[in-house]
Amino acid sequence: MKFKSIKNNDGFTLIEMMIVLMIISILLLIAIPNMTNNNDLANQRGCDATIDLLQAQVGAYFVEHKKYPVKLEDLKDKYVDTIVCPNGTELILVNNKVVVK
Repeated sequence: MKFKSIKNNDGFTLIEMMIVLMIISILLLIAIPNMTNNNDLANQRGCDATIDLLQAQVGAYFVEHKKYPVKLEDLKDKYVDTIVCPNGTELILVNNKVVVK
């Protein structure tokens, strides 16, 4: 037995469209701040990893040359290719420690 629909279902009503748009807006308001915070955290962790790597290379330079490098550019040819964080922050050498400029 088939049931006949009383109303015509050719499209969505204005109320249905507004409810869907409100739900999507609420989900975006929740998701966007979480995504930007994770991006900042990833940049910070990438910079920390770069600092740790460069600090190890300063130690390797000391073992090989019996002195610490004067600046990080001294490591560039043989030990590392880049001396900046993934987010573009410059790094410098202060008292034989790699720090953010």
